[in-house]
Parts: sequence; C-alpha cells; structure tokens
Amino acid sequence: MDRIKAAEVFVCIVEQGSLVGAAQALDMSRSMVTRYLAEMEQWANAQLVHRSTRKLTLTVAGEKAFSHCRSLLDLAKEVATPVEQNLVAVPEGTIRISCSQFIAEDLLPEVVNAFLDDYPRVRIDLHVSNQVTHLVEDRIDLAIRITNELDPNLIARPLGVCRSVLCATEGYLKDHGYPVYPDDLASLNCLIYSNFGKSLWHFIKDEQPVVAAVSGNYSANESSLLLHSALNSRGISLQPLYAVQALLDERKLVIVLPNYQPVSLGIYAVYRSRKHQSLALRTFIDRLVPYFEQAET
Repeated sequence: MDRIKAAEVFVCIVEQGSLVGAAQALDMSRSMVTRYLAEMEQWANAQLVHRSTRKLTLTVAGEKAFSHCRSLLDLAKEVATPVEQNLVAVPEGTIRISCSQFIAEDLLPEVVNAFLDDYPRVRIDLHVSNQVTHLVEDRIDLAIRITNELDPNLIARPLGVCRSVLCATEGYLKDHGYPVYPDDLASLNCLIYSNFGKSLWHFIKDEQPVVAAVSGNYSANESSLLLHSALNSRGISLQPLYAVQALLDERKLVIVLPNYQPVSLGIYAVYRSRKHQSLALRTFIDRLVPYFEQAET
C-alpha cells in the first residue's frame, strides 16, 4: 500500500477522532480505513490507537507515528510541481485553538476577526477550556496558555505578559478591614482561582518575592466567576489587569495592597512542531506576537 496515503489516512483518523469520521472525511469505505490503519500498525510493529465505544486515543507509539506522519505529509506537499512553484502560497485550512475563557472572550476576538478577514480561506475552530489540553490526543494545533510553570517538554513561543492586580470593592474593605501587609490577607475572604492548585499568592516588593497564604469560602477555575463575586463584595480577588482596568477606572473596584505587585504570568503559544507547521498556523502565530505586545494585559 502507498505509505503516504496510509499516513494521510492515519492523520485523518486522529484528527476526526474515529474511523467512521475519517471514512466520511476521505470519502472512503470504513473497511478501507481499517485496512490502512492495520497496515500502519504492521509497519510500526505496534498498536497505534486505543479503541473504545466513546473515544479513540493514541498509544505512545501512536503519538510518535502521528508526528512522523504529519512531517511526512508536510514534506510531500513541499515537493511542488512546476505549476505549483509559480503560485503564491496563501494560508488556508483549519486551525484548532485551545484557550481559557478569559483569553477567548477578552483577548482573542479582535485579532481572530482581523485574521479571518485577511485570510478568508482559513477556518478557526476555537475550543474554550480551563483545563490543560493534550495537543495530539485532543487534535489541537495551537494552545494559548497563561502560566509561569510551562512544561519544558512543550514547544512554546512567548507572546506577552499578563499582569495581575489584587482588588475588591470599597464596601467589602470598609466592612472587613484594609490589609496593609500580605499576611493580613489571612483574616480576609480571598476568592481563589482553583487551577493554580495552591492557596498562595505571590508578590514582588522592592524587587523581593513575598508569598502570602490565603483562604476563602469560594473558589473557581474561571476568573470571571471570581470577578463577579468580588463585585458583589464577597471578598478579594486576584484578577488580570486587562479584565478589571475599566472597573478600577470607574471605582467599582479598588486596588488592594498597592505597594505589593502580584507576580506577572507569561502568555505562550504552545504547539506540536516548529518545522512542520501549516502556513495558516505559522501566519496566525506571527500575527499574535505583535498583537499581544500591544495589548494592555
């Protein structure tokens, strides 16, 4: 069997998440898709996928095979015919992006809409989740993450910095007290972002790190929910500055511990491969870099 075609079928199986989906996408019979997969597993001398009634997932060998197949297909596309060599490449195809709700709602709309206007042959498939996604298993081309604890095994391109601010309503502080030092937060209701995993808030003062242990009666894995609670005078919240700047300007919220700067987080574009990106993905990432540099995050 044609190994390039087998690689195309295998990649399609992974991207569609099922053999049936691949058969429909390729306009091929289910039995032929199964045969190509069987040939791939015979060539690899290993099982490449776990099959279940609900989901198809890659084995460790399958992840390696998937990466190799993507590279093989990308190289095959680069072997252009003389006619194709005279054509100007235009970004096209689907980019599957994973990001948090905050990024999807507050940071991406402007740059995504402008990009789609400029490149009408591109389709963006946005997956909003506050959980860390598995790029291969979840068929994600690009994940945009805000973190200071990036997995060193991932390929990531820095996009910018997310600055944070500690805030609450004036009413909450009048009723419960104004903290002067980070340790004072221990006696106040702190609204905690649960994806951080630890009830610790990190600050910088006079170029020195300061850590405060915090607790409260409400936590969530979405910052907008914590912001809503803070606006209802339920406690103190650590929020992205970009999300609350207008509320601070309107005095609906005030800064808590203004002499202590919360530690900023990095914003990263995370992807599977540097060498074998589609033109659409590479162009979109290049568009993100100056956009995030200009955004007041």
